[in-house]
Amino acid sequence: MTELEGLELRWIDIPLVSPFRTSFGTETARRVLLVRAVTGDGEGWGECVAMDEPVYSAEYVEGAAQVIRDFLLPRLGRGADPWKAEEAFRPVHGHPMAKAAVGAALLDVWLRARDTSFGEFLGAVRPAVPSGVSVGIMDSVPELLDAVDGYVAEGYRRIKLKIEPGWDVAPVRAVRERHPDLPLQVDANTAYTLADARHLARLDPFDLLLIEQPLPEDDIAGHAALARLVATPICLDESITSAAIAADAIVRGATSVVNIKPGRVGGFLEARRVHDVCAAHGVPVWCGGMLETGIGRAANVALAALPNFTLPGDTSASSRYFATDVTEPFVLEDGALLVPTGPGIGVAPDEAVLRALTVRTEFLPAGPAR
Repeated sequence: MTELEGLELRWIDIPLVSPFRTSFGTETARRVLLVRAVTGDGEGWGECVAMDEPVYSAEYVEGAAQVIRDFLLPRLGRGADPWKAEEAFRPVHGHPMAKAAVGAALLDVWLRARDTSFGEFLGAVRPAVPSGVSVGIMDSVPELLDAVDGYVAEGYRRIKLKIEPGWDVAPVRAVRERHPDLPLQVDANTAYTLADARHLARLDPFDLLLIEQPLPEDDIAGHAALARLVATPICLDESITSAAIAADAIVRGATSVVNIKPGRVGGFLEARRVHDVCAAHGVPVWCGGMLETGIGRAANVALAALPNFTLPGDTSASSRYFATDVTEPFVLEDGALLVPTGPGIGVAPDEAVLRALTVRTEFLPAGPAR
């Protein structure tokens, strides 16, 4: 059995082509933690989707690096098996984004050694996935309309609008009036409470695909109550941290659509379980995004090719966020992204670009499992 030689942590700073504003803040650049697993069979890459500050979730870049260094790698030892790694990490409570980054790197090298792609391994059923785009909160409705017009012209098949109290009904109405037949959805990132139910019901006339995560992530009961008060389907994102939680939320009537983010559920093995649970309950899923570089995007595109991903996700082209990606850029073709077919994630970082963006690196040698 191939042994793990160690993990390289690499911090990069990559600027965004334009500011991205949500209900919890504005990003102009991404501080990204990349994980490279080194084994006797080669290397594999994973991307930690934690933000620089703990505003989307409790995880953040430096915290994730510490968890990998002090708690995950010591439990991993020299083992490079992705399933055994998942089991070894269970005693560490929380930190799914750190676990997912290491797990993706291990899965990448494991699949590369077997000349198998992520898509083939996960169970992809289509060669390309329809691409949607997430549009941040803007300073004005005309600015929003210009942005949406541009994305529609590029060929994106679905538009998602970020909303918050004070920026919801008016911008949604304006976009719907401009684009009557456009597949359209909104994302609140937990910005509302159940007391806002009557206000959120004002979005019902706009024929939205869904309202994503309107209430706090721990309020499953509140989402179930809201689903009875609005006609637009409720989709859960931050609330869904495992396949078991997904099943519970579905049974309780809190969600009729699920956004799957591998980093949020602890990795691609659990993400596939969430997909399967939702499929068994007849609940469609789509693949969310966390402004990933090409490393994280490649694996997400493969995941989004599974059969129950029936709605366009946030698997946008590289140019949506970055002037220069760390891998060969993902390009929109007829409103879709091609699923990589090469071994592992199917892409590799451009060494020159990676060097230019790197802030620092740290190599963590593997040792005996504790």
